[in-house]
Amino acid sequence: MKLKIIAITGLVFLIINQIMLLGGNEFIQTQKPIDYAHWLLLIGALFCLSINYIFSDTIFSNAATILTSIGIIALIGQATIDFLWWSYGTDYAGMNQLTSQIMSRPSIRIPFMTIGPALFYIGLATHAGKFIKSHTPWAIIVFIGVIGIGLGAFAYDSRILIILSHILLTIGITVLIFKKENTSSLNKLKYVTQ
Repeated sequence: MKLKIIAITGLVFLIINQIMLLGGNEFIQTQKPIDYAHWLLLIGALFCLSINYIFSDTIFSNAATILTSIGIIALIGQATIDFLWWSYGTDYAGMNQLTSQIMSRPSIRIPFMTIGPALFYIGLATHAGKFIKSHTPWAIIVFIGVIGIGLGAFAYDSRILIILSHILLTIGITVLIFKKENTSSLNKLKYVTQ
């Protein structure tokens, strides 16, 4: 039960992070005494690592856990870069120079700003895919959430779509976490009665 609470807390922290980002660049840059939004991203990502233990036997037992773990590493890197941006405060010229530098370096941009974090969500969708036959609606909700996050981030640049999609993703994963427990309990009961 402890891992489930940690996982769900991590997903909720990611939602709160996205809600805080709605405040805009000026709000993020003037947070005091710390960058709360990106601390939520960092802690939320770390807490979501427990999802791998809930849905799998070991942390690297299948593609879903590998994708999720790599994505979490990328989110940690992204949070680190975000902390650097936050350290510039309202020095937007300096921040723009850092942004140009990061975006001009594919070795930083791709693993920590684009493809890497996307692997986290693909990993969660892959975990949900294990339930497509047994808990179809909830797996589909996770898929819709992941697709919405991708569309909101890359196609439409819509923070609202990203937030709503994170909420869907969190609802779907949360239900699957508890459905998995019920399914496991039923399977154990069947085994004992045979």
